[in-house]
Amino acid sequence: MKIVLFGQFGCGNTGNDGSLKAMADLLRDARPNAEIVCACPNPAVVEADLGIPAIATSRPAMTGRIGAFVDRMLFRLPGRVVRLMDPIRQLRKADLMLVPGTGFLDDFQEVPRGWPLMILRWSLAARLVGARLAFVGIGAGPIRHPMSRFFMTMAARLCHFRSYRDTPSRDFMAELGIGRGTDQVCPDVAFALTPPPDRLRPVRPSLAVGVGVMSYSGWVNRNPDSEEIYDLYISKIVSFVGWLLEKGHDVRLLTGDIMDQRAVWHALERLQATVAPELSAALVVEPTTTLIELMRQIALTDIVVASRFHNIVCAIKLRRPLISLGYAEKNEALLRQIGLYGFSQHIEHFDPELLKDQFLRASAERVEIADRMAVATTNYTQRLVAQRDAVLELLPSCPEHEGELAPRAPSPR
Repeated sequence: MKIVLFGQFGCGNTGNDGSLKAMADLLRDARPNAEIVCACPNPAVVEADLGIPAIATSRPAMTGRIGAFVDRMLFRLPGRVVRLMDPIRQLRKADLMLVPGTGFLDDFQEVPRGWPLMILRWSLAARLVGARLAFVGIGAGPIRHPMSRFFMTMAARLCHFRSYRDTPSRDFMAELGIGRGTDQVCPDVAFALTPPPDRLRPVRPSLAVGVGVMSYSGWVNRNPDSEEIYDLYISKIVSFVGWLLEKGHDVRLLTGDIMDQRAVWHALERLQATVAPELSAALVVEPTTTLIELMRQIALTDIVVASRFHNIVCAIKLRRPLISLGYAEKNEALLRQIGLYGFSQHIEHFDPELLKDQFLRASAERVEIADRMAVATTNYTQRLVAQRDAVLELLPSCPEHEGELAPRAPSPR
């Protein structure tokens, strides 16, 4: 049995790669003899960091001088044919192509002929070679460009199985005519990751606060206002971090993507210019490249303020009270799932004074919030196992696989 996990992996986004690892672990538990391969933009990174065999989703169509010359002379038609056929060749022995979570069906910082078209090409290829196609626990929406919306909805229609990580994602796709609102909703697949062992942190009267810093410059790539949006965001984050340091709290800057390092550098430059040197000692910056490393850092905090979706997931998994500065509805949907209201703002126009009030409230209620998280997430792993088993039922039963499935959990609602 060959299972291909498809998505934007190996690109420096710890949440995406964490979702890949979580799904690979779930599948290995159920089908230890299956061949699991990742199809992604950067296969070398996935193989090195996660130990999962990987293939490239996009390769040079016509290589060498002669090939490039012929391609130009024939108006790029040979290259287009090669790019169209390559996914079919890569998937020809696959039994299942599975998308493991992530914010898969949105066009944040994407152009239509980029990732949205790639999704449709590989989905079509899976169906053409006779493989089953499953989008499992994905996020969806918004998809603002009409062409991106066409590509992504066409791909979703080809699925044998669809499920979403929150109700707004399912409802968004239902409004586009996909699933009629009957597809499953299941917790984000990253909740299946095993957290690292707890690390002891120094006992201090102050709180340790994790502040997620994101390289955010608007939804649309190359927005004419992007630098202004980015500069205002950094200014407000720096102001909030400075306030925390002045209150005597420890602050740990968190990231969720390799691109966020730019924002960390700019924030540190401004903090050095505005914060007293003796306060800077309470500021910690440790780069992370995996979701497990991010969990280790969040485990050393008492409260988390973050924008990246999987920073929020990790905080909930580790039962850390949190405040979301989100750029899409997915963050608020996740907070609603655990009954956490009044602790979110939009990243593009958040009010620093309101953020301070939210922090003070989270600080005062942190024990109660942690208990609420524990209750809300009690059966998440069982639901994820049940979802995995439902997907694997798409495949024909094989004698060598009998008895390999883990005990079946109750079906998700």
